[in-house]
Amino acid sequence: MLDKIKQHFNRKNLKDKEFAFLFDGVHKDEIVVYDCETTGLNTKTDNIISIGAVKIKGDKILINEAIHIFIKQEEEISHKSITIHQIRNCDLKGAIPVNEAIERFLYYIGNRKLVGYYLEFDIAMINRYIKPMFGITLPNKREEVSAIYFDKKIARIPQGNIDLRFDTILEDLNLPRLQAHDALNDAIMTAMMYLKLQHTRKLN
Repeated sequence: MLDKIKQHFNRKNLKDKEFAFLFDGVHKDEIVVYDCETTGLNTKTDNIISIGAVKIKGDKILINEAIHIFIKQEEEISHKSITIHQIRNCDLKGAIPVNEAIERFLYYIGNRKLVGYYLEFDIAMINRYIKPMFGITLPNKREEVSAIYFDKKIARIPQGNIDLRFDTILEDLNLPRLQAHDALNDAIMTAMMYLKLQHTRKLN
């Protein structure tokens, strides 16, 4: 009931009715896995550098429909930030303005459920932009991969200390590792985790 009330007021705050499709009933056939690369970990002051997103339909990851958006930066990316995500200022030559990037992302996700790793952070980063742009926060249903992993792991070792690091989950699920700190690659790896977990009853 509380979620419905929140959604009602969220929708009332929508400034641009063209994006009302975000509030449609959840898309039943597809979900979207996404990841952001950012200038830092402060959701109030840091900026999104790139967004990678891929759809899952049934048991298939639709890589041919994936998007990888690079966003123009108002300031030079710091050396400290580059050492983490490996995105240099020269890599943003074909980048687009942030408002255009956010709109493209919203059209891509539509009313689909969102899945991710440390998804709360990525949601907060997107909300930082769409709140002033459209008056709303992301209304999409969401699911956290590390939480799914934890629930399956804790059933096997109730008193155990569950390691929820990205690399640990990937290795434990025996999944291939793609190039790290790339928004699209991270989204694809997270999608593989999600599908593997959907078909795994218990973890050792």
